[in-house]
Amino acid sequence: MATWLLAVIVVAAVLIIAFVVIGAVRARRRANLKRRFGPEYDRTVEGADSRRRAERELDERASRREQFETRELKPEVRQRYAAAWRDTQTRFVDGPADAVQEADVLVTRLMRDCGYPVEGFSDRSDFVSTDHPHLAEDYREAHRIAVAETEGKVTTEDRRKAMVHFRSLFKALLGEDELDTRRRQAG
Repeated sequence: MATWLLAVIVVAAVLIIAFVVIGAVRARRRANLKRRFGPEYDRTVEGADSRRRAERELDERASRREQFETRELKPEVRQRYAAAWRDTQTRFVDGPADAVQEADVLVTRLMRDCGYPVEGFSDRSDFVSTDHPHLAEDYREAHRIAVAETEGKVTTEDRRKAMVHFRSLFKALLGEDELDTRRRQAG
């Protein structure tokens, strides 16, 4: 067999192996992103020009999230937040518009006290998508309703949905979801 033919076969084999390895690395990366971001992965891919660009955006979110540490709140702080949430929910009956605004502010304050940077809504929703991906879209919808509330374009049903969405994120940030699960398992 000619030397040049052997060289061509070796180069072709190396290229095939390289493509297989690159494909496997991409598939693994995609699977990790899907596992970490859940429904947020699909939402981001749908909204991006390409899957590669969406995955790069999700990687960047995860990297930004790893640059800060969240902190667990002291029990007395958690109790104050829980009481504030109960008050906000109670006010919903007589003033649903005000309660939605209060809920939005309360969630933002809780995020800040837990250690999240809260400068802009986009960053807040991105960080929610890294830690609580199943709640990210609900948080965006609740905030959208709170913003639309200032324009007077919201129905009572929209307000109710916003409160439900804010409550889910609030409980997750406060760690009540984990406490509820532990209580059910212990009881």
